[in-house]
Amino acid sequence: MMLIFRRRWYFFVAVTLLSLGGYYWFVFKPGQNAGKPAYTVRRQNLQETLSVSGQIDSEEKAALKFQTTGYLSWLGVKEGDPVKKYQTIASLDQESVKKNLQKDLNDYLSNRWDFEQGKDNYSGQAVTPAIQRILDKNQFSLNNTVLDVEIQNLAVQYSNLWSPIDGIVTHLDAPNAGVNVTATTEFDVVNPRKIYFSASVDQDDVVKLTASQSGEIILDAYPDKTIPSDITAISFTPKAGETGTVYEVKMSLPVDNSDYSYRLGMTGDANFIIRKAPNVIAVPTKYIQSNDDGSKYVWIIKNGKKTRQNIETGDTFDTDTEIKSGLAVGTQVTN
Repeated sequence: MMLIFRRRWYFFVAVTLLSLGGYYWFVFKPGQNAGKPAYTVRRQNLQETLSVSGQIDSEEKAALKFQTTGYLSWLGVKEGDPVKKYQTIASLDQESVKKNLQKDLNDYLSNRWDFEQGKDNYSGQAVTPAIQRILDKNQFSLNNTVLDVEIQNLAVQYSNLWSPIDGIVTHLDAPNAGVNVTATTEFDVVNPRKIYFSASVDQDDVVKLTASQSGEIILDAYPDKTIPSDITAISFTPKAGETGTVYEVKMSLPVDNSDYSYRLGMTGDANFIIRKAPNVIAVPTKYIQSNDDGSKYVWIIKNGKKTRQNIETGDTFDTDTEIKSGLAVGTQVTN
């Protein structure tokens, strides 16, 4: 009984070893078909793309501030209100400023009369150095009063805050009148019809882009809408506050924004086609290997056998490489 068991065991081991050996010979024997081909060579349209992130900004923005501290006596807008260019939006109390202007005007008149009187007093006399000094002093005093009047007149003008652009009010540090404000109190106005897409591009990628190059923008707020766009400007200096060397690329936003659907700060991606190779023979780069001299080859299936084939390659696009010569459409390539 034991002898029969041992014979059966030896037979089982022998059959197993023969099966494994046959499989190994079939799969790994040089020149033998390794099985189902991994890839069939075909023509493709290859292209390299570049995708960069960014957000909506506006070419026309104004952060308005009074030049002096004062009492905010009037505020004519609230956040979200539209404003016209040169429209007054806020005013400081002008009573003290106007009184100072009136005082300076009186001083000017007084000095003017003194100046004219001095000229009359010395009219017809020989102008000695002493007389000339008196006349010059009167002239200097008159000049100073003129400057005082001009300064106070500017103070009256500067007590009014007006918008230099058409737009909408987006922020008010002081949303109500009747409070004291400082020279840092800010009133922001943005023109929503002058929006553009501001992309941040790393230094390694910005050299691939050119002014007026076309692309497309997809905003996160509107993922199903593709906006054709062109580059309008590429900054010469890097953006401040970035961890790496990053440049701003401005892109047009040819959209109707009359209803303010596109707002400042909306994020998205800009996509570019950097280069193309249409209708070329190509294979996945992973199948291409190098000879000792740097030339390239692939393994192909020829007459049912795995055969080495030298090739000439072109440009590489992502995961595919163009084949200049050595392969025909329909050839089966394997590892």
